[in-house]
Amino acid sequence: MLDGVTVIDADGHVLETDAEMEQYFDGDYTGHRRTGTFSIFPSLDGWPRGFVRGLNKVTKVDVNSWIQFIEGSKISAAVLYPTAALSAGLIQDHDWACVVARMYNNWLCDRYCKVDKRLKGVALLPVQNPQEAANELRRCVNDYGMVAGLLPAVTNLSKGFGHQDFHPIYKVAQELNVPLTVHGAVSANLGFDFLQTMSMIHTLEHPIAQMIQLTSMVLDGVFDLFPKLRVGYLEAGAGWIPYMMDRLDEKDHIDRKRKHFPLSVKPSEYFKRGNIYVTCETDEKTLDVVAREMGEDYMMYPTDFPHEREAGVFAKDIPEFWERTDLSERVKRKVFSENAKRFYNMA
Repeated sequence: MLDGVTVIDADGHVLETDAEMEQYFDGDYTGHRRTGTFSIFPSLDGWPRGFVRGLNKVTKVDVNSWIQFIEGSKISAAVLYPTAALSAGLIQDHDWACVVARMYNNWLCDRYCKVDKRLKGVALLPVQNPQEAANELRRCVNDYGMVAGLLPAVTNLSKGFGHQDFHPIYKVAQELNVPLTVHGAVSANLGFDFLQTMSMIHTLEHPIAQMIQLTSMVLDGVFDLFPKLRVGYLEAGAGWIPYMMDRLDEKDHIDRKRKHFPLSVKPSEYFKRGNIYVTCETDEKTLDVVAREMGEDYMMYPTDFPHEREAGVFAKDIPEFWERTDLSERVKRKVFSENAKRFYNMA
């Protein structure tokens, strides 16, 4: 029975539109008119994602839609991520990246977070300018009460998030005790632009991007330099984590045999000590393996609402997950809320 079970959505989405967001530009861009042909954020990768989603899927969402959804699903809180703005890492003009990140965050707070305290905002960070990204994280946490900062999983910066250029962001996140999240969607720059169907692209875009950024952050020593930093790798499921940690541990073992000791602990220990979290899919067959091999405390439940699926399907995830017999009630409670509370530092 689900009576008394708290559920937190660790990864939901808004469907931001240019017409709404452009009202929230500030500074020199206040009141500027936009040419309607061009979007504020770049395309994710050139695939017609909006029209694919339009086949009996949820195509419009506002704050009232979200309130109706969480109340109907008995969700206590939902952490909101963007859709179009997931491509922000591809913006070439670094100053413009800062402008639109601030604009998006202003819009998100005003249209969602201020309306219902159960809707938690995540600050879009302009990673093109790490110092400004750190400043924006501080602003959004202190002024808007946002619960995390978003690092777009794919960028055009020719460096992974383990690079020292991003340290100002990690320093502020650790100081504020707020997590950072790496969220994919973009398939550009991942090495499989030659694939010819959206099904192929969508299969690979999330896990490959997360593997790249996790490898960069772990092996470049981010979690040694910032030992209290929490980073979530979202929307790739959880089954890849044991595989990836095996590979990273093997690399670490080889380095130590060669008398190279760049890390203080084995890579898998960062996961077990609470630096690394992931969201999981409720129907993943390997969740029991992940819980057994990597621990129970770092998987979180995402609805991904309103992406990909028909509206009525989302509500089935919670009861179906609770009915799984391969996971203990303890693990299911952790996935549904306890882990997300710890990760997002929710009271």
